[in-house]
Amino acid sequence: MSKKIKSLKELEELRKEGLKSLYPDKPRIMIGMATCGLASGANEVFEALNTKVRENRIDIKIVPTGCLGYCQIEPLVDVFKPGWPRIIYQKMNGEKVIKLLESLTRESIWKDSILARLDRDELLIFGKTKKYDIQGELSGVIDDIPLLQEIPFYCKQFRIASRNCGFIDPTNVIEYVARGGYYSLFKVLSQYEPDQVIEEIIKSGLRGRGGGGFPTGKKWLYCRQAKGNVKYVICNADEGDPGAYMDRSILEGDPHSILEGMIIGAYAIGAREGYIYVRNEYPLAVKHISIAIKQAEEYGLLGEDILGSGFSFSIRVNRGGGAFVCGESTALMASLEGRVGEPRAKHIHTVESGLWEKPTNLNNVETWANVPVIIARGADWYSKIGTEGSKGTKIFSLVGKINNTGLAEVPMGITLREIIFDIGGGIPGGKKFKAVQTGGPSGGCIPENFLDLPVDFDALTKVGSMMGSGGMIVMDEDTCMVDVAKYFLTFLKDESCGKCTSCREGIKQMLEILNRITQGEGKEEDIELLEELSEVVKSTSLCALGGTAPNPVLTTIRYFRDEYEAHIKDKKCPARVCRDLITYTIDQEKCTGCTRCARECPQEAIVGERRKPHRILQEKCVKCGICYETCKFDAIKVE
Repeated sequence: MSKKIKSLKELEELRKEGLKSLYPDKPRIMIGMATCGLASGANEVFEALNTKVRENRIDIKIVPTGCLGYCQIEPLVDVFKPGWPRIIYQKMNGEKVIKLLESLTRESIWKDSILARLDRDELLIFGKTKKYDIQGELSGVIDDIPLLQEIPFYCKQFRIASRNCGFIDPTNVIEYVARGGYYSLFKVLSQYEPDQVIEEIIKSGLRGRGGGGFPTGKKWLYCRQAKGNVKYVICNADEGDPGAYMDRSILEGDPHSILEGMIIGAYAIGAREGYIYVRNEYPLAVKHISIAIKQAEEYGLLGEDILGSGFSFSIRVNRGGGAFVCGESTALMASLEGRVGEPRAKHIHTVESGLWEKPTNLNNVETWANVPVIIARGADWYSKIGTEGSKGTKIFSLVGKINNTGLAEVPMGITLREIIFDIGGGIPGGKKFKAVQTGGPSGGCIPENFLDLPVDFDALTKVGSMMGSGGMIVMDEDTCMVDVAKYFLTFLKDESCGKCTSCREGIKQMLEILNRITQGEGKEEDIELLEELSEVVKSTSLCALGGTAPNPVLTTIRYFRDEYEAHIKDKKCPARVCRDLITYTIDQEKCTGCTRCARECPQEAIVGERRKPHRILQEKCVKCGICYETCKFDAIKVE
C-alpha cells in the first residue's frame, strides 16, 4: 500500500497517528540525544533505561529527542505519563534513570534532579496549546515543581525556529506532522501562487539568519525573476564559527522543518533541485537529515508530484570538508561543484548566476526553519515580533565565561544584559563581566557600557560588531582583550583561502603585530598601524571573511585601548594572561609548604621543604599557571 499523501484528509490521518505517538496511552520517556547530550552521557542513560525496561518487560515507550537548548544541564530526560504533567529531569545518569523508572512503575513522582514541569504543549503552527489532563490528586504533589516557562533560562525565550527540538523524535516524520509539520507546504501548494508566497515572506520582514541579514523574500524574488529554466536552492549548514551550534541543533532535533522550508522556497522560486551543504564534522546531523529526506520521499512530501500538486523537487546532502570560508556563498557553491572552496567577485549575484552558473538561492538552516511558521501564522503575526528592522527571533549560542551555556531563541530587540544575565545566569565565580563577542570569530567585542543595547542586525553593526550566525562568547575580568584579538585573528589567518592578497597578507601582518605586542615588543605606532591595516583589509578583501576579519582588532582597540597601551608602554598585561609579560612568585608569608604546587608543576620549577615556604625557579617556569590554579592558600602571586 502506498504511503504517499495527496490530500488534506490523508495528512490529517497521518497527524492522528503522530498524536498517538507523541501522547501514547502509556508512559513515554524522551532522552535528549543531540550531540551535546551524547557528550554528557545520554547514551549511558538510554542504554541503562532500555536494558531495565527489556529485562522487566515494562510497558514504556523510550524515544531519543533533540536538544532543549539548556546544554549546561544535560543529559535531560523528559517523562510523559497520562494524567501527569510532563516532567523534565536534569543531569541524569544510568543510576538516576533506574531510580526514576522504579518510581514511575510505583505510580509516584521521583523528585530528585527535577528541572521543571509542563502543563501544556505549544503547537505553534496551529496557534494552539494542548493542555495535559492532570489528575486532581497530583495538584499538591507537583505544586513545588516550577513550570518550564518559569525557569530563568527559558522565561524570556520564544522558540520559533527551534519549536520542535526536544519535543519530538527527529527520526519520526509522523511526530513532526502531529505538531503541524507539512501543513504549511500543503497550504502553499493548494492555495498560493509562487508570487504570493514571496510576497508573504517579504511582508514578514524575515532576514537571513546566516550572518548577512539580507531580506529573505527579496532574495527569493530576485532569484525567481532571474532568466533561466534551471534554478537551485541551497541550505547552508556549514556552521564554522567557534562556539556556534544552532544549525546543528535544528538539523539534529527537527530536520523536517528545514526540508519543509526548502520545498516552499523552491516552489516560490521555481527550482526543482536543492542541496543541503553540511559540515562533515556533524555526523548526527547528516544522519538525521538523510533519514528525514527518505521519509519525506516515502510519504510524497518530497520528490515527484509533491502532495499531488504536480510540483516536483528533490534534495541531496553534500558534506563539506570543514573549511570556514565555505560558509561564504560563492565558496560553498564552488565546493558543491567539486572545485576548491574559494569565493569569487560578485559582479553578478548568485541569484542570477550561482551553482553551475544557474540562478541559485542560498539560505541557512535557521532561515529555512522559520518559513513554515510564517506561512502558517501569517506575515502580520510574524512581523509583530522583534524590532522595526529585524523581525522575528534569533537563536544565540551562549558560551565562554557564563553560568548557563546553551542555545537561547529570543525575540529580536532583547538586550545583551537580558541574554547574558537573565538567561545566561551571569558570570561564574562572582567575576565581573568584561565583554561579549557577537557574530563569530570576525565579530566585534562589545564592552559593559553597551549591555543595554537591543540586539538586532542594525544595533550590533553600529557598535562595530554584527549578528553573524548568532554566536556569543562571554568574557570576564580575567580576559586579556589583546590576547582575544590575537586568538581570533589566528583562527581567521588559518581559515583564509588565500585567494586575495589583502586578506592573505593583511591578516598575517596584523597577527604579527599583535604577537609582538603580547610578547612585550610592541611599539607606540603599532596601534595606528593596526587600524590602518584593518581599513585596508576591510575595504579590499574579496569576501566577507576578509571584510569582517578586522572587527575583533578594531573593537578591542576602540573600547579597550588602555590595555593595548599597557602592553606597549608599561610592558604589562592587566589581565595577567600574556605569558611574556607576567611572572609567578610565591608569597612567603602565605605559603604553608603543603607541596601541592610542587607536585603539580610539570617543569619541577617549584622547590622547598615540606611545611616551609617554597619558591619558583624562574629559569624553569613556563608560566602555565597550574600552581596558581592548585594553591588553596592564595600564596601564588601573578605580577
